[in-house]
Amino acid sequence: MLILLPPSEGKASEGGGPPVGELSLPALGKARERVLAALIRASKRRDALDVLGLTPGLAGELDKNVALRTAATLPAAGLYTGVLYDNLGLNTLEDEARKRAEESVLIFSGLWGVVRITDHIPPYRLSMGVNLPPLGGLAAFWRPRITKELDRIPGLVVDLRSATYAGAWQPGARSAAVRVFRDGKVVSHMAKATRGEIARALLSQDAAPATPDELAKTLDALGYTVELAEPARANRPWTLDVHVSEVSQGAG
Repeated sequence: MLILLPPSEGKASEGGGPPVGELSLPALGKARERVLAALIRASKRRDALDVLGLTPGLAGELDKNVALRTAATLPAAGLYTGVLYDNLGLNTLEDEARKRAEESVLIFSGLWGVVRITDHIPPYRLSMGVNLPPLGGLAAFWRPRITKELDRIPGLVVDLRSATYAGAWQPGARSAAVRVFRDGKVVSHMAKATRGEIARALLSQDAAPATPDELAKTLDALGYTVELAEPARANRPWTLDVHVSEVSQGAG
């Protein structure tokens, strides 16, 4: 089973480890170097904020981007913060659940493509939705490279990514894209919290569903109200709708 996560805009302010070295999925190394070089150049431009889609209040992030090659790092498990990661709580998982997370969790990144939670990377600022000169749209840039690597990994895919990051890899009919509803409406903040809870529950319960149907049954047993829909057409993901109240119904 693979659990796909988006990154978060919120990140730890600094790391304490050596500069970034080889990461998991090393076949992505050349592409990572191209994006890193392009990001550093873009961050030095006079119109850098516009190019990277940042507000004036985030101007300080440009200096971090420029210094990425020598910046201190920390494990991805500790880098990403925010609602989803607070509810997932990677650093508070029990030992067996942590091992499962190291094997199963993949975090998508505009800069690194995909990382595992053990990869040491520095704080950075780059969304997958950016059109980064001269590479163009990052989701389109990463898609063929990520697809080549991740299509090789078998098993059910639990897709907890946001739309921006889902464009970088489409796992097809072996995947279930999780949506979160309250009172029939998609809710962003609660969706992030619920996705984090679901990921933690799957890792903590030693759940090993092999199909979208088994995933739906597993989440139902964990206390979630779910509705599974078949793909609209061939080689598309299943859709797993999770219905929540103001207080999450899951086991967390």
